[in-house]
Amino acid sequence: MSKIVIVYHSGYGHTKKVAEAVAETSGGQLLAIDAEGNLPEGGWERLAAAGTIVFGSPTYMGSVSWQFKKFADASSKPWFVQSWKNKLAAGFTNSATLNGDKFSTLHYFFTLSQQHGMYWVGTGMLPKNSKAATRDDINNLGSSAGLITATPSDASVDEMVPGDIATAKAFGLRIAEASARFG
Repeated sequence: MSKIVIVYHSGYGHTKKVAEAVAETSGGQLLAIDAEGNLPEGGWERLAAAGTIVFGSPTYMGSVSWQFKKFADASSKPWFVQSWKNKLAAGFTNSATLNGDKFSTLHYFFTLSQQHGMYWVGTGMLPKNSKAATRDDINNLGSSAGLITATPSDASVDEMVPGDIATAKAFGLRIAEASARFG
């Protein structure tokens, strides 16, 4: 299986908890973007060595956080030499509302991956959309393009929806399977 790196920014800890859930089942290594939009020392080298890169950011005002955007802009150096070409890519986001324009964030990740010549991995999950469905069901929010989760703005990290964390773990398994098969 190829090495999986989960590069993410988390403003209040919710996106970090999702990243940890994805890492738990994918076997991926976490790589946090700090509050100033920078990677830790050796971060770019870890991404260069990865076979799969998973992007994560909260959705703020309909897109990624400015910290993630700073990281993405800095990725023009690996882009110039095509060092991420043919790697697998995937993405996840969290925001306070059920929709919250999260698809815009996923589309941002997808576009970034395509600029780098990467292959995109979606959730591979059917939505739970019957009358009997609850927020604790896997993929209750119904995303195919990438993982989306929703945490009320006044909820702590410990109050995140258990179904969203379970969905993050299922997404991690999907990433591990794709990495083993195609990475």
